[in-house]
Amino acid sequence: MKRARRAAPGPLPVLGLLLLGALPGLWTVLLRREAAALPEPRPPAGQPPGRWGWGRSPAARDESGGGGQKTFRTLLAVPAAATGREERDGEERLAVTDSPPPADAASPVERGIFWSRELEEQVPPGFAAEEAAAWLSAARAARVASLERGGCGRSSNRLARLSDGSRACVRYGINPEQIQGEALSYHLAGVLGMQERLPPMALALVEARGRQWEPVREELRGSHWAEGAVVSLTRWVDNLTAVVAPAPWGDEPGAGRRLQPLSAGELVGLPPSQLVELVQWSDLILFDYLTANFDRLVSNLFSLQWDPRVMRRATSNLLRGPDGGLVFMDNEAGLVHGYRLLAMWDPYNEPLLRSVCVFREGTARRVAELHRRRSAAAELRRRYRAREPLWARLGFLSERQAELLQARVDFVHRHIAHCRAQ
Repeated sequence: MKRARRAAPGPLPVLGLLLLGALPGLWTVLLRREAAALPEPRPPAGQPPGRWGWGRSPAARDESGGGGQKTFRTLLAVPAAATGREERDGEERLAVTDSPPPADAASPVERGIFWSRELEEQVPPGFAAEEAAAWLSAARAARVASLERGGCGRSSNRLARLSDGSRACVRYGINPEQIQGEALSYHLAGVLGMQERLPPMALALVEARGRQWEPVREELRGSHWAEGAVVSLTRWVDNLTAVVAPAPWGDEPGAGRRLQPLSAGELVGLPPSQLVELVQWSDLILFDYLTANFDRLVSNLFSLQWDPRVMRRATSNLLRGPDGGLVFMDNEAGLVHGYRLLAMWDPYNEPLLRSVCVFREGTARRVAELHRRRSAAAELRRRYRAREPLWARLGFLSERQAELLQARVDFVHRHIAHCRAQ
């Protein structure tokens, strides 16, 4: 018996099958062309820091951490290469590409190590010299109308309301060298050209029967201040807010890691607001090294050994004004007290200085002049005596302390020269 032969398929069904098989490939090609036509995504202005690589650790960005040795090269910067988004494991992350930054993007750094003039012009002015001089003159002439507890640090300090209506923090040191350090640090900032970052400060003599303190004679008895003690009057500033160190510091797992210098190329792509803050941070770190001030960022670094999250909290004695400018507060640990404790704190202060290789040109120029003339202590003494009527009550630096100040100026000058040579 013969089997029935199956009819061969006609040409139309075969052509339909071929077209059906080709559809996925055609769809893929169309999608790729559409994706290629889209512009490369860019970070929107004002984007929250962590989203665009500011303040996220290499592990959080799925990047290699270099064997776990995090450096200050990541600490104040993002990569110089442009960034684009990609999907990985269903989560959007940043991918570094080889695309150069836009040609019209102004560099934040000039001649390799100086912040650009355009950037410096955006830094909030702080306490203008004329304004500070007017307040100091008024505060010295005013009477203390009231003294209140709280708001000015230690329990021995007071918030004073002056007869002209202004307010001031009155700081009573545990020992006189703290008030001396506060005053000398304030005037050293003037020598360095960064006094606008410190609130105006004057010395005052506590005399219960004197004209300035007579209205608060009863409050003085409760303060346990010694008659004839020298205190500091620091202008009260409203609406100050806490400052957290630039975010990558918060990712440091522990103290003792080597911090590498910040280079100019790594600043490309940062928003202007962050660059403006970094200009101020570079001055702060240099200032704290010269004064050996351990009661600010250095104390936070020291605390990493038992508190790994301390760098994500507010920095001690550093606040931000309403205009965004940093305010270097409470500098009584500087110079006198700090110089007695160099062996303990310089292992933190020195690497911190070395970690910054971008400076304000004016600051670098003043350091170079103090180095060339070897006049750091002489310039400070001249300014202190000319601008503080009560300077003799506390005296000046000892000969050894004056030598230490000059040595630290010389060290900063050599560091700047090293950054320039790289």
